[in-house]
Parts: sequence; C-alpha cells; structure tokens
Amino acid sequence: MPILDRLSPSPATTYSLEAGHFSPLGATPDAEGVNFSLFSQNATAVTLLLFETETSREPMLEIPLDPLEHKTFQFWHVYVRGLTPGAVYAYRVDGPFDLSRGHRFDKTKLLIDPYARGLSMALWDRPRYMRGDDPLECGMRSVVVDSSQYDWEGDRPLNRPMRETVIYEVHVGGFTRSQTSGVEHPGTFAGLIEKIPYLKSLGVTAVELLPVFAFDPTEIERVHPETGELLTNYWGYSTVSFFAPHPGYCRSTQGSDPLDEFRDMVKALHKAGIEVILDVVFNHTSEGDHWGPLLSFKGLDNSIYYHLEPGQPEHYRNFSGCGNTLNCNHPVVDKFIMDCLTFWVTEMHVDGFRFDLASILTRGEDGRPLQNPPVVWGIELSDEFSRTKIIAEAWDAAGLYQVGYFPGKRWADWNGQYRDDVRRFIRGDRGLIGKVASRITGSSDIYQPNQRFPHNSINFVTCHDGFTLNDLVSYSEKHNLANGEDNRDGANDNWSANYGTEGPDPALETLRNRQVKNFLAILMLSQGVPMLYSGDEVRRTQFGNNNAYCHDNELNWFDWRLVERHADILRFTRKLIAFREAHDNFTRPRFFTGERNARGVRDIEWHGCHLGAPGMMDPGSGVLAFTLGGEVHDFHVMLNMEPEALSFELPLGWRWKRLVDTALESPDDFAEPGKEVLIKESHYLVTDRSVVILQAY
Repeated sequence: MPILDRLSPSPATTYSLEAGHFSPLGATPDAEGVNFSLFSQNATAVTLLLFETETSREPMLEIPLDPLEHKTFQFWHVYVRGLTPGAVYAYRVDGPFDLSRGHRFDKTKLLIDPYARGLSMALWDRPRYMRGDDPLECGMRSVVVDSSQYDWEGDRPLNRPMRETVIYEVHVGGFTRSQTSGVEHPGTFAGLIEKIPYLKSLGVTAVELLPVFAFDPTEIERVHPETGELLTNYWGYSTVSFFAPHPGYCRSTQGSDPLDEFRDMVKALHKAGIEVILDVVFNHTSEGDHWGPLLSFKGLDNSIYYHLEPGQPEHYRNFSGCGNTLNCNHPVVDKFIMDCLTFWVTEMHVDGFRFDLASILTRGEDGRPLQNPPVVWGIELSDEFSRTKIIAEAWDAAGLYQVGYFPGKRWADWNGQYRDDVRRFIRGDRGLIGKVASRITGSSDIYQPNQRFPHNSINFVTCHDGFTLNDLVSYSEKHNLANGEDNRDGANDNWSANYGTEGPDPALETLRNRQVKNFLAILMLSQGVPMLYSGDEVRRTQFGNNNAYCHDNELNWFDWRLVERHADILRFTRKLIAFREAHDNFTRPRFFTGERNARGVRDIEWHGCHLGAPGMMDPGSGVLAFTLGGEVHDFHVMLNMEPEALSFELPLGWRWKRLVDTALESPDDFAEPGKEVLIKESHYLVTDRSVVILQAY
C-alpha cells in the first residue's frame, strides 16, 4: 500500500491507495477516504489528477491506474484513503485516436467525471481551451461532494395527482436577476425562494425549471450585432455535468453548497405546496459536433456515448439539431440516465422531469425508433419513479414526432397540437371548431386511441421556446436580429397576429388585453394539465424575439414592475387558476362519455350560437359553446372569435350567473364571489373575440 506525500508547503498529509471498487460510479466519499470509479471500454490508460484547490495550476498528485489492480471489466477504479470531500479532481484518459472507429482519446485533455456531484469552472476559459492551450490553465474540474449530509426536516416529494397540476415554466436566473425583483440574492436558487409568496398567490402547483444541471454559458461564439455584447447560453439546454447544479444559480460554489442551495429551494417550495419539475436534456451534450471540445464523454469513450454517422464515424448524427446525439439506449448510457434521475429523485427530492427532445430516447443504437426503447420503459416502470411526473417533448430535430403515442402509458406529452390549434382559433382562423373542441376536452383524438387519459396532455399556448403571450398578440413576424443570425433562427410559423401594428400600439391595447385573457381562459378551461410560461400573467415581452436563448439580459429577465402595470391580467390569471382548482369539471380523470349527473345534465354538450348546433365541420365558423355538467356545479361557456358581437342561445331550464366575460374591464371581467351578474334573458350577446363563462344556480 504505497504512501503518497501531499505536494504542498503546508504540513504533509498522506494518502494511501487501494484497489477500490467499480461500483458505484463517480467519486464516493466515506469516513476513511474516497472511491473513484470511471467507465471506459476502449481506454488503454487512465490517470486520476488531484488538485490542492479549484485554481491550482498543477495537480498535487497524479495517480496512474494500474489496469491489473485498478480495472474491473470496463471500469477503472481506485480508493484514496485519507482524501476528504471538497477534493478537486479530473482525469486524463489515453487510448486510440482512430476516427475510422469513432475513437477520440487524447491524453493531454482534462476530463470531468460524468457522475461528479460538483463542477468547478473557476479556471474555465472556453476560447483558450478551444485554441488548444494547456487544460491545466483553462479546463474544467470535478469536485468530490458528500451528498448524503443534509437535513430535509421530513421533506418528501409531494405526489400531487397529475390531473390537479398547474405548471409554471420558469428560468431560475431570469426570474429574479432584474434589479426590479428586489431580492437579496438575484438570479439564484435562493432568489427564487424569496419569490415563493408570489408563486403561492398565483396558485400554480408546480414549477418546471429550465435546465439547472451545470452548463457552459460561454459556448455561444457570437455577439449582439448592435451592442457588441457577447451572447450567452442563457437557457442552458447544453449540459456539461448532469449530477451537479449549475454554479451560476448558486451563492456559493464550495463543496456541497450548490447541492444544499438547490435542496433549500426544493424544501421551501414543498412547504408552500409547490412541486419541482426539472427540464432535463439527455438528447445531446455541450461537447457539440466534431469541432467541439473534449470535456467528458468524447474523451472517455466517444463511440459508446454518441451516435456516429454510419460510414463516417468521425462525424456525429445530429438528431438533436445541436451537433451530437447521445446514444441513450446503449446499456451504459441507459444506466447513466437512470442513475442520474434516481439521484435527483432520491437525494434531491424533485417531483418530476420534462425531457427535452424526448423522442431521441426512443432511438436504438442504429438511430431508428424502437417500439420498446429500454430507457423509456425503464423510466416508466421504475419503482423509484412510480410517483414521479414524467413529461416528454415527444419529437426531435430529425422529424420524429410522437405526441399521443410516445412509448409507455404514464408519460405526458407537451401537446404541440393544442398550442397550434388554440393559437389559430383565437387569432381568427376558420375551420377549426372540431379540433378546438377536441383540444378543450383533453385531445381525446390524440390520446384516447392509445388508452391514455386527459392528463397525458400538457396543454400550453406559450413556453420558453417561441413568443411570449404578449408578443403572440403583438407581432405577426419574428424579430430575432439581436441573436446575430440575420433573423434566420426561430420558428417562422407562429400563428400570431399584431391586429394592425407590429409591436406596441396604445390604440390596440384593449383588443390585445382581451386576446391575452382569451388564451388564459381557454387554457384553464381545458381538460389536461395547463402550463403557463413565466411572465405571461403580467404580459412580459421579448419585443418579438421568438428564440431568445442567447440573451442573459433584460430581454429575458422578469420585469417585476409589470406586476403592478398589468395587475388586471395578474388578477384574472389568479382567479382562473383558483376557479379551475375549485371545480372538478375541469380536472376529469377520464374523457367525456355523455353520462348525466344527478341533475340530468350531461358531462358535456356542444353548441354554437344556437343550442345543439356546434358546427364542428363548418369551414367558416369561429364560434363554439359548451355546457359542462359536474358533480356539484354546471357551467356554460361561450367562445366567440368572430370580429363581431354575436347572440348565443342559453340552455333552457337553468338560471345563470356570469362569472367571466373577457370583454369587460377588471374587475368585472372575473366577478368576485357574491357580485356575479344574474342573466335573466334567454340569449347572451358575446362581444367579438371574447370568452364568457356562466354558472348555473
């Protein structure tokens, strides 16, 4: 058992090396030292480097791993007795550099541990690294973290039923980074904690956080064409380290502090009754295409971790649109994904995951879609995840589209058809009545044939990717010049409208405000799980930029002055969410069947301006009405997206009171309890482009 002297001017500390064990992967500390384990099937040599500090230019120890003593099967491992949490480390991995076989081994590079719980970017300098400068001067490093020491105070995931969920998609940094936020720790997990009272008052039941796994903000190599400001990877959809919280969202990056700050946020949100869903990216990594850097997987075993082009293994298959594609159904990558998710559920207490470009998870090692992809079914059937929410963005950048038939049954989908049909209907497109009726009732045409339920549909009209709700009713064209790509990036088909003027126009505010309320109303009236994009409740704008992934500035940050400026929309949103939560008519566990309640009212009946005549196939209609029967209350909803006011017949035999009319100014647009207007006529005149909700009494 050799003794290694610490190379430092401080009193000598000694470490001893032992063979260690191949399981678990990563750096695992115990009371006596740290076990390191790394997978590489094709490496010929592995060296573990230990550093005095995060900024040390030279390692204090280099530990070559003996393949006879420190290798078991395809795993390289060593136990360093005397080493403690907080140690900074990296690997050098040697092997064949043979692009014809997909191998990119380079022993000069520093590689981070894919399983590391901590990431140090203290010396990271991407331009220097890409130029080939000494990685000891400009590379990333991993940090040994003891993730077991945290006082959860009895906290557990909340396990709220999916159908009762209201999701709020939010960017951790952008939510509080503006000076207008007034928080003590802007742009951090701690800053988000300070805004929990706002989230609670809004009524959402879950936050869906844009990527919080460590990523490289500096990977964008363009500048703002007008200001010269360096653009940045703001969204974070390009993961570097999958087990480590992003350092940029932390007050302290020392030791276990990032893990603890994330857990503090989870615990605080849970105390407020709010679940935490993570947007996770397992379809590609920050290493990019064949020009990209060797940071981890590329240098550990490129041919195992990535899809390579058949016949051209020096290039990467690009199903992700981001340069590379993870080989998710290779057993080792499958294990990595499952281990990562298990960590975030068991040790970090998250309540669910939204999988970016999830259809890539269904592709086999040959790149073709599998009927029963192992990683997807592993997630579906895992006992650890049996109450964890799993949500798929059920498409990829190569044309695979699986909304409604993503493998498995538990998976919910981001319902892109809901977004497009509702957008088109509200802007005034015709011939959509049948589709809109289906979207409002949980998209039974999409989900019911595959034995799924309304809560398999995540309903949304906006998200981080695209226009904000304000911009959806203010711009007919995208305005992405600030991204430095000559306005080529971002979707061209936005189904938006400016109603006469591109951008702000005081003369159009009344109509635009009403259209915003129409979107919110239909979203919260629909069966399925509604998702609201952060800031839409106060009409946050990106000034027509529908692909603001590269701006860490006021373009993306939540402007908290809008809470007062658009208090009417905020109030309307809060009232809608509370209304949805109070009435089971809108959170049904099954699709509509035509059954009657105790009062003889069917679960749903369709109408147009005339009762019983919805005009589902009418190519010229922009109106729809429906009556909802519930266990306790019955409602009648009228949607008029025509450019003129229309008279709607009301069901006979009821007395009605008006709860909502989006054409009215606040607070009359959503009546306070006891102040509802009683409707005595047999008809109701619905203003052009407006939504009305009546309740039977």
